[in-house]
Amino acid sequence: MHYLRTHGKEVSRLTETFEFLKERSATDSLRVVIEAREKLADLPADYRFMTLDASPAKGTQTQIYEVLAKYRATFDEPGHEIKSLYLHSIAPGTGKTTTAVALLNEFLIAQVIQSFKQSIRPAPLPAYFVDVNELQTLFNKFNRPRVPEKEAAKAASKYYAILDKGAQATFAVLDDVGVRTATEAFRSDIHTLINERVTAKKPTVYTSNIEPEKLANVFDERLADRIMDQCLPLHFEGDSNRGMRK
Repeated sequence: MHYLRTHGKEVSRLTETFEFLKERSATDSLRVVIEAREKLADLPADYRFMTLDASPAKGTQTQIYEVLAKYRATFDEPGHEIKSLYLHSIAPGTGKTTTAVALLNEFLIAQVIQSFKQSIRPAPLPAYFVDVNELQTLFNKFNRPRVPEKEAAKAASKYYAILDKGAQATFAVLDDVGVRTATEAFRSDIHTLINERVTAKKPTVYTSNIEPEKLANVFDERLADRIMDQCLPLHFEGDSNRGMRK
């Protein structure tokens, strides 16, 4: 199953989300702000407007979603320190990315609603999605020899913009951590991003096909320790489910 492949399905998902918001006394202005902030989060189109209740992974990862229901409730508690999560499974297609995006949207919605209730301006970037695999592709593009200067500059600009937004956002998803072998320079940039978020106590949801204890084999022990610092690992069971991207 692919999400939002057609305009009709996107409208359907948006309608479901607004029904979800209606239960939280959403106003038209609130809906506009939530939709704008969700767009700024740079989510892949297939995952826009996804929520925990709408996630297909809810039916296959029952125990995890019971934990996440309680986790999501902490988003509504102003001042509560939200824990980071490490969603992992050896098999792809178990619902990790779908779940991470659903959590991102839930946090974004909760943050905007709290701002409206307190009559304050919502944060410009409450949540942001970082595709680590795409980020590494951009890094390789502007560090590869014989790449046209214009293309290299474009890739570098986008790369550093993603890193900046990933550090700035209150809540972030780092998707596909440790999927590919990384250079020392790329590992250093990822370590800086993670270190900034951990130091600032900003919640981060990581997804990976790497078991937590083996993460140091892909990056290094220092970065692996930083990722798992104050982080709850959740193992997604089962084989690949067609239609759930990761």
